[in-house]
Formats: sequence, C-alpha cells, structure tokens
Amino acid sequence: MQGLQNISPIDGRYRHVAAPLSAFFSEEALIRYRVLIEVEYFIGLCKIPLSPLKSLNDNDFKKIREIATTFSQEDALAVKGIEQETNHDIKAVEYFIKQRFEYFGYGAYKEFVHFGLTSQDINNTAIPLSFKEALETVIYPALDELLSVLGKLANDWLHVPMLARTHGQPASPTTAGKEIMVFHERLRLQVGELKALPIPAKFGGATGNFNAHHLAYPEVDWVGFGNQFAGSFGLERSRITTQIDHYDRLSSIFDALKRICTILIDLDRDCWSYISMDYFSQKIVAGEVGSSAMPHKVNPIDFENAEGNAGVAISLLEHLSAKLPVSRLQRDLSDSTVLRNIGVPVAHLLIALKSSIKGLGKISLNEHKISKDLENNMMVVAEAIQTVLRTTGYPNPYEALKSLTRKNTAITKEDLSAFIEELDIPEEVKMKLRTVSPFNYTGIIPGRIE
Repeated sequence: MQGLQNISPIDGRYRHVAAPLSAFFSEEALIRYRVLIEVEYFIGLCKIPLSPLKSLNDNDFKKIREIATTFSQEDALAVKGIEQETNHDIKAVEYFIKQRFEYFGYGAYKEFVHFGLTSQDINNTAIPLSFKEALETVIYPALDELLSVLGKLANDWLHVPMLARTHGQPASPTTAGKEIMVFHERLRLQVGELKALPIPAKFGGATGNFNAHHLAYPEVDWVGFGNQFAGSFGLERSRITTQIDHYDRLSSIFDALKRICTILIDLDRDCWSYISMDYFSQKIVAGEVGSSAMPHKVNPIDFENAEGNAGVAISLLEHLSAKLPVSRLQRDLSDSTVLRNIGVPVAHLLIALKSSIKGLGKISLNEHKISKDLENNMMVVAEAIQTVLRTTGYPNPYEALKSLTRKNTAITKEDLSAFIEELDIPEEVKMKLRTVSPFNYTGIIPGRIE
C-alpha cells in the first residue's frame, strides 16, 4: 500500500488530503519554480534590453519559456543529477537551463542565465511565489468552504435558544446559531487580514545592492527593474536587504496563519464539548467503529484530528516566524533548510481545515436536550430580573436575586413567579418580568450571514 513507509503522515496517512500541496512544496515543485524564476529573469533582461540580448523577440521568449512551462519530472531528475556533481542546488538549475539553451539554439546567450544573481535571489522569489500560489489555489478555497459551512449552520440555528456556559456554568441564554456565528466572524476577519498581507521577495544581487548589475550596466535602473520583476509575480520586493530577505513580512503571514489555526482549535474544542453535552448529535456512518472495546461509541474524531493537526501547524509556524528573521551578518545557511519546510505546516493546516469541515458536516442539533437544559436552569434569568429592578430603584436587587438563586435546590418557574409577585414594584414592571424565560431571554441576535 502506497505511503506505508513514509516517515511523515503528510505523505503517508494523510496523503489523500495533502496531495494538492505537492504541486507547490515538493522537491520537484521547488526546482520547477526556480527554473521559472530564472527563465523569466532572462526574458526580463531581454526586455530592458541589455545590448547583447536586444535581438531576441517574442517568438524567442515563447520558445525559451517552454523550459519552464513543459518542465517535467524527468527534467527535475536531470537537475538532481547535476546537483550530485555540483553539490549546489541553484547552480544545478543554472546548468540545466544552459543545457536547454544549447539544445534550443540559444547557446550564445547562456551566460545571461543567472546574470549577476545570488542563490537567494532565486530562492527568495521562487519560494514566496510557490507559497502565494498554494494559499490561493488550496488554502483559501478550503477556508472559504469552512466559512460556507459555518455560515449555513449559523443561519439554520440562528433562532434556536440555547443555554450559554461561562466558566462551564449555566449563564444567560444565547442561540446555537449565534455561537457558530462567532467562529464565522473570527475566521472571516482573519482571512481578510491574511489576504491583505504582501508576500515579499528578495531580488538584489549578492548582498542586496545590485553590485554586479550596476557595475556591468550602470545606466539601467536596477532597483526599478527588481521591483517590477517581483511585482510581475504578485510579490512585493523587499527594498533594503542583506544577501537574503529579512523575512519579517513573511513572518507576519506565518503569524496570521497561526491565528487561524488557534481559532480552529477553539472551534473544534467547542464542538467537541457540545457533542459531549449532547447538544450536538453526530450522524452515524455505516461501518465506522468508535471504540475497539465499546461498541456504542461514536467519537468526535474529526474535531480531535483537526485540533491535533492545527496544533502541529502552530508549532511549526512559530518556529518559522521566530527563526527566519534571524541571520548572522549578511547571511548563514540556516534559513535555506528551514524554508524547505514551509509546506509542512500548510499541510497540517489543510488537514485541520478538511477535518473540521467533515466534522461539522456530521452534526445536528439535539433540540430536545437543549430545551430540557433551558427548562432546568430557570435561574439564568436572574440577570434579567435584577437588571430591570435596578431601573425602578429597588434596593439591593443583585443581592435579592443572589439569595434566591444560590440555593442547593433547583430554581423552578414557580419559584421565580412567586418571587416576582412578592416584589414591591409597579404592576407594569411585574408584567414585563413575568414574560421573561430562558427561551426568550436571548438578547439581540445578529442578522443572517449573507
């Protein structure tokens, strides 16, 4: 069975979920993105144009682009073969492209491949680009799907009164839909903030100053060229850098993803708790086993799986965020090996998203249990009564309700009615208080999610 010998569950047990990310974060994908950046950079030099390249035209560009657009697994293996000799991954890409230039008849121009660049000009453009496209292609659609599921549940359950719990104790009632809406709102805002963050690229030569470029062609606006080149991929060039990007803005993106993971964990734990309270029922799937020992069990495994994977993602994102902005002087190589792991927390996030969506798709409201809890917790309208009494000038209303509700026996509807009738307050105020119950004391319910 495929995947049984993989060390990481991303490529083993959860391969079926994480597979779409291979196109962005696998070794083959990394090489392909590097080839793309090198090829587009060469074409960018032609369009300046640098004098030795001014004879090349759109037809030539189309042919040269085929090196990237037709890049195959066989090509990736060829690059890895070159790397075995060079012991340098970016130089292997450069030599591969130069070989393709010779094959296509552009050997006279091959020394302008990787012209004036350092490895991190390629890595710090290729990796952010792959990250950007993975978010757009895989993660944002998964987030949109989760928001859609949450929005439907929130709307469907918007007016179903439910006992709230603060500190785990019965509290002023809410509605089931509003509590789901909280998570929809939190995720929606964080996704919006995430999408607004620019994805950076570093492109400025060996130490960030376009030294070699400026010496060879001082008349060219290399800063403007670099800005435009990064912008052509939807990236924003970091203007003042060392040999590598400072990663501060990339860390902001990791932190934004961490917040999304944190909200997911909060959602998963609340759903788990509502299931344990019998407020949510789970659909039974034929053939599934909840426990190896207890046949009756239907475990909330999707929410547990999501919580665990979101936690792993947070840990890895935390390391990326804290480590990458720190480098010795102009650079050390520690960022390079860490950058190769960006796809790992993204994969765990994807697993968490898909598991949460799956879990939400299995739940339904146990309105009988919810109603029974409301009936059995009449004391939660004490807040309503003492607040209304404050408006009448009634002396010590909080203390009066505290004395009533903090008894060892449950407070019944009849107890509350008797308490209200004994109050020395106007009849119209008593009439208002008589209408209050845990079923209607739900405050201002938000509007439907559109």
